[in-house]
Amino acid sequence: MAQTIKEIKEILERTEYEKLPEILNGFHTDERAGVAKLVEQYEKKYEKYQVEQKRLDKMLLYERKYASYHAICGIDEAGRGPLAGPVVAGAVILPEGWKLLYLNDSKQLSEKMREELYEEIMEHAIAVGTGIVDAKRIDEINILQATYEAMRIAIQKLSISPDILLNDAVTIPKVTIKQVPIIKGDASSLSIAAASVIAKVTRDRMMKMYDTLYPDYGFAKHKGYGCEAHIEAIKKKGASPIHRKSFLKNFIVKEHC
Repeated sequence: MAQTIKEIKEILERTEYEKLPEILNGFHTDERAGVAKLVEQYEKKYEKYQVEQKRLDKMLLYERKYASYHAICGIDEAGRGPLAGPVVAGAVILPEGWKLLYLNDSKQLSEKMREELYEEIMEHAIAVGTGIVDAKRIDEINILQATYEAMRIAIQKLSISPDILLNDAVTIPKVTIKQVPIIKGDASSLSIAAASVIAKVTRDRMMKMYDTLYPDYGFAKHKGYGCEAHIEAIKKKGASPIHRKSFLKNFIVKEHC
């Protein structure tokens, strides 16, 4: 008895991408229109998978170049530009040659996708570290130095010591480990992309928590960035304890009580 179209779809859903061509080949002789449609649909999925694999291969260029190092660590940050909240750095050491479908610069991903990738990275990474520097410290030392400080903290929090750092476009002062600054690194290196996701998701979760403490500003929505609604809230309510006062010089604001 022939398999139903529903049964065939269930089989295709369970099939790993690498095995799809072989499984699909077995259904090519089925003349039912529904089966032909399924075969076409999953052949397109496999084509997209191949394109994604090629993209991921390109993003392992630097990891392959420095493969002689035993622990390659990607470094990136989130939150340099907002008016409120911390700057957060991520440091990630991935298994050699490990790929994660759709991992990319966190800014290119939806919030839902970032959350899913975050969980995968946390499960499979060899080591993950995060560094958090709050608004008060940012005001004390400026955002660039605060970013470097967050990166140093993230490196220190790794469970194993890296012997090379792949950084998104910066060279971190006061770090003795070999560093490779890569322009647009979060779109060029899987290790840096993983770090960007860790930093972004960590910071976004913090801003959602701050939204419950300071609900007048909409932190859960804009994450502290200077959108019009946020600026108007600052002018009306004054600066909250997590606002970067040094970033508010262009606004007439009062201290939040």
